[in-house]
Parts: sequence; structure tokens; C-alpha cells
Amino acid sequence: MKQDPKSAQEYVVTRHRPGQKLRRAVVILVVAVVAGVAGYGAGLARAGHDLVGGGGTGASGTGANKQLQELQGLKEKYAEAKQQLVNLERGQLMDRQALDQARTTIVDLETRVASLQSDLTFYQNIMAPSEISKGLQVDNFSLVPDRRSSTYRFKLVLTQVGNNKSYIKGLVAVNVIGMNDGTKEVIALRDLSDDIEDLGVKFRFRYFQDVEGALTLPEGFEPLEIQVLAQAEGRKSSQAERTFDWDDVLEN
Repeated sequence: MKQDPKSAQEYVVTRHRPGQKLRRAVVILVVAVVAGVAGYGAGLARAGHDLVGGGGTGASGTGANKQLQELQGLKEKYAEAKQQLVNLERGQLMDRQALDQARTTIVDLETRVASLQSDLTFYQNIMAPSEISKGLQVDNFSLVPDRRSSTYRFKLVLTQVGNNKSYIKGLVAVNVIGMNDGTKEVIALRDLSDDIEDLGVKFRFRYFQDVEGALTLPEGFEPLEIQVLAQAEGRKSSQAERTFDWDDVLEN
């Protein structure tokens, strides 16, 4: 059975490294110059020996001077090649630093764009809502861990969607639901935060309002959910309720 010549060919995969050929050429040049310097150094030593032993003839003196000149030229080429190698390595380092800086800038810009897009969506939802999402809304709840493992910064966002011509006011209550020693437990935000004095936090706004502060969990308590209940009073009487999963609102 004849073997297909194409299938018998062997392929070698090599890694593409920009600048590797130039660096290799400079290294080879440095090695060649060093070898040349060594060779001419040896020749110069022999010429000096002949000059001393032979009484210093004119021909020998001329040869020695020529070798000295050639040696000086080789030294200059060696210094130039070595500097080229240093410049090459320095240029590669600067290229890597510039690339890292560009990547960091791109990430920062992408993060900023995402933040602005989120803000734009937030305001668009307030000013131009759908038919099923008008009036008082519990928009968002977020948690940021503090340096102490059991303490968190919280932020609750309430919005009035659609009709923003007049203010809306009322009370909002927040509860943390979790497990303590195998038993389900509901703790009011007032009992976890020094920033909240009453069971219900008062609000009054046209577009949106933030409720912020810090909360500290009791020892042994495992949080599971955040329950928010907002009640509007007066002419715009309405109610909005929303439950958030603890892990979903926890920002790392």
C-alpha cells in the first residue's frame, strides 16, 4: 500500500514572537564582535611578542598599529551592537507598558459607559414608563461590605414613575430575613442600623429618593433576603413591595 506523500509530511508549529528575529540578529552580532575582539587581541599579543623578540623592525611596527586600529574599530562596533540590544529590550518593555496602559484605559471607559447607560435607562424608565409600571416603585437595593465582616453599607432607591408633576410622600419599611440557629428570623432595619430611628422611614420626592446608611448583622445570623414595603399617603395613595435576594444585591 502506497503512502500518500502529503500525509507523510511533518508539520512543525512555531510560536510567533514579534521582535524575536531582530533581537536574535543583534545577539549574533554581539557574539561575532566579541569573537573578533578576542581573535584580534590574540593577534596583537603575538605581534607584540614578535616586536620585542625581533628588535622592533619597521614592518612589525606597522602591522601592530594596523591591528590596534582594527581592534579599536571592533570595540566601537561591539559597543554599538550592545547599545542596540539594550535599546531593543527597553523598547519591548515600553511597548508592554503602553499596551497595559491601553488595556486599563479601555476597561475604565467600558465601565464608565456601562454606568452612564444604566443611569440613562433609570431616567428613561421614570420619564417614559410602560403602562404596567407607573406610580410608586421600589427600584433598587444594594449592599457594599464594610471593613468589618458583619457591617454593610446599604442604599435603597424609590422612584415615582410616570406622573412626576407633584410630590409623593409616605413611609417605607425594610426587613432583613434570614436564619439564626436553624430558625427563620425577620429583623427590622431599625434594629440593625443606627441611621434608622423609626420602623418606617419617611420619604417625599417627585422623581426618586435614596435611603442610605450602614447595617450590622447580629452574630450567628445568616441573611437570605431583603424585604422592602413602601406605602404612599394622601392623594397618591399606593403601595409598592419588593423582595431582593441577599446574594444578588451584595456588591463585591
